[in-house]
Amino acid sequence: MLPYLSILNFGFDQKSQQQFFVLNQIFKQNLFIMNSISRNSTAMLILSGICILSAIFLPIWNIYLDAPQYPEGLGLSIYANKLGGDVDIINGLNHYIGMKTLHAEEFIEFTVLPYIIGFFGILAIITGLFLKTKKSVIILLVSFLIFGILAMYDFWRWEYNYGHNLDPNAAIIVPGMAYQPPLIGFKQLLNFGAYSIPAIGGWLMLVGGVLIGLVYVCEAGIIKMFSRSKGKVASMVFFCIFLTNCSPEGPDPIILNKDICSFCKMNISDGHFGAEIITEKGRIFKFDDISCMMAYKSQHQDSKIKNHYVHHYTGDNELIPAENAYYIQGGTLKSPMAGNVAAFNSETEASQQAANLNAQSTDWNHLTQVFAK
Repeated sequence: MLPYLSILNFGFDQKSQQQFFVLNQIFKQNLFIMNSISRNSTAMLILSGICILSAIFLPIWNIYLDAPQYPEGLGLSIYANKLGGDVDIINGLNHYIGMKTLHAEEFIEFTVLPYIIGFFGILAIITGLFLKTKKSVIILLVSFLIFGILAMYDFWRWEYNYGHNLDPNAAIIVPGMAYQPPLIGFKQLLNFGAYSIPAIGGWLMLVGGVLIGLVYVCEAGIIKMFSRSKGKVASMVFFCIFLTNCSPEGPDPIILNKDICSFCKMNISDGHFGAEIITEKGRIFKFDDISCMMAYKSQHQDSKIKNHYVHHYTGDNELIPAENAYYIQGGTLKSPMAGNVAAFNSETEASQQAANLNAQSTDWNHLTQVFAK
């Protein structure tokens, strides 16, 4: 249509030509606006690029191994350019069952992956700041989806090869057994439980992809309600970021008559004397008695413990921080494993219960020393 506007300028007087010139410019400007993305979409693309670029420096995937001989578990962290975690210990275990040992320099992926991730992160930012067209958003979205599918297939292929191509002269051979970890989720491998889940870098890449998808949805008019309120778009962005928080603070509730004590292996049925440990790696260990928790700590002194929790004696299966609690011991208290210790939120309540139960007041430091003997 633009060429016709220019041709029609001939044959008109100067005033009419000026009018057509203005109309022509307005039409060009409107055409540009129609093809451009909104400011909200620009912001989401920039945020998407930042999320994707952050994955270069953070672990993308985690594989955890849980076994009785490793109560705190073993972890393998996969970065864009290296392997982290308990690599040496896992390599030692792999040697016994015939699996190849893991070395980052043997994987070409660790060489090219940082550049690929960087490319998509920068492309998302460029699309938001400079290209600003729906077509460029579609190209970015489709190419990022293809990259994600190929990356997951490559990861599965790597796991398959390492789990199936075993050394026939290995010290431990189980006929018909393969040791391929799960692509995502849980799988039992002999006495090891294997967990495979995205790490913070993987979640950030997922958020980046979701943000690109949201931009396409908004610009294509699929969900018009997003365009009616700027707050809704912003809320969706923050909600996606919130989903990346995979390590909630506070204790994990003890499920009575279902959870098992990590020390004595008894069923936890009393919500007045139990306890819980959370390690630096996020592993959770639950106990039916404070004495069981102390005994477990004595046997696993190398474990790096982040938090201790104990049952509030007068609460309803309520866990409170152990270091800040007030304790009583002895008297007529009868706990499941004869630790005979009760914890309280306040000193006043502890003193009252000590008088009622003919028990002695004590504190966390004293209990730690007593049960360590």
